[in-house]
Amino acid sequence: MNIETVKKYIEEHHIKNVKLAVVDIDGVLRGKYVNKNKFLSALDKGFGLCNVVFGWDSNDDLYTKDSFTGWKDGFTDAMATIDASSMRMLPTEENKSVILLADFSEGKAAQVCPRSILKKTLARLDGLGYSATTAFEFEFFLFNETPKSARDKNFHNLEPITPGNFGYSVLRCSSHASFYHEIMNLTEEMGMPLEGLHTETGAGVYEGAIEHSDALRAADNGVFFKTFIKVWAQQNNMMAGFMAKWSPKYPGQSGHIHISLQKKDGSSAFYDTNNPDTMSDVMRWFIGGQQKLMPEVLAMVAATCNSYTRLIPGFWAPTAASWGVDNRTCAIRAIPGSAKSQRVEYRVSAADINPHLALAAAIGSGIWGIENKIEPLEGVSGSAYEVTFPDELQLPRTLSQAAEKFKNSKAARDLFGDAFVDHYAYTREWEDQQQRKAITDWQLNRYFEII
Repeated sequence: MNIETVKKYIEEHHIKNVKLAVVDIDGVLRGKYVNKNKFLSALDKGFGLCNVVFGWDSNDDLYTKDSFTGWKDGFTDAMATIDASSMRMLPTEENKSVILLADFSEGKAAQVCPRSILKKTLARLDGLGYSATTAFEFEFFLFNETPKSARDKNFHNLEPITPGNFGYSVLRCSSHASFYHEIMNLTEEMGMPLEGLHTETGAGVYEGAIEHSDALRAADNGVFFKTFIKVWAQQNNMMAGFMAKWSPKYPGQSGHIHISLQKKDGSSAFYDTNNPDTMSDVMRWFIGGQQKLMPEVLAMVAATCNSYTRLIPGFWAPTAASWGVDNRTCAIRAIPGSAKSQRVEYRVSAADINPHLALAAAIGSGIWGIENKIEPLEGVSGSAYEVTFPDELQLPRTLSQAAEKFKNSKAARDLFGDAFVDHYAYTREWEDQQQRKAITDWQLNRYFEII
């Protein structure tokens, strides 16, 4: 789609209202409806949107430090540019409508806009002579709850739509065939078709693997998938969630990212039959950069306090910046195959990611590896949990530790810019502070009577 074809589509389908959205720091879509005339004008000229969308957290609490915007500048409008190629149908709505994404393309807002950060990263990759093909796979949970019932229960004793552990269950996907088909049809109509949908280990847990596409569209697919699976669920009196871990009884919910690089002629930059495991030098350096920088950019990937409850031994998530060939205990899984299928799976990421920032971190660290010809350590065979890694490859254990490493990373500042690093590190420090204010059920159970 381009501006002219979007205009034609709007006219031919008699669409009266259009939904516009931007991706905020936490990967949440913020937007509004505009009427057709306003949309067509904004499509040509751009539109102003209050820069508070980068000045508050996921709970709409304003950051107290004016690191990007705030009361001192009056929360001014920033100019947003609509990306015509991002247009998607909205099958979740009875009246015909579409949704498009916008970027902040100029001024300070462009320096912290997640979608613009990914575009900047991909432009750097293009400068090296490569493009990226990417796919996300998300695990998510479904409950027989509504936003009100979940809050009324204080998020205790929630009812999953299915009981018990039953990974890859044919029984479950057959007994709930109707909503499997609904999800598959929804994603197909929105231009982000699923390659597969199946149960995972845990009550009411599912995984959807989105088809691969170019990197920017893949990240758009990620944020649309997370948003509209929640929409579909709530329209059907359920709730879908993408927390990294909702229960200590089960493994966390992953959000793995598959990445391959192509040369300008379309051939694989990762595939070389003359090297072990058909891994080209470029692929090896890409992995080397990802491994070296993973602890420094982890805040862009594990972005919530909850993220770190998943990164523990034995729960299908890494604890160090490890890599191995077809090894699912590692943070980075090199997947050998044909020239079309050879790729890297970035396994440290969970379902709670901001897809644009997590992908920028995964590709950006690989770019840094290629530019500096970084050799990874020897790949892990067997369980990565039983390998002792050097301190510099140990992953931060908390969001505050990750934010501190990110703030002090010279490579991150080179890749993403000082303005983004300073603002984003502050937002993660803020997020951690909000958690430390809380008195949790665990603390009450442990300390109320005894201490």
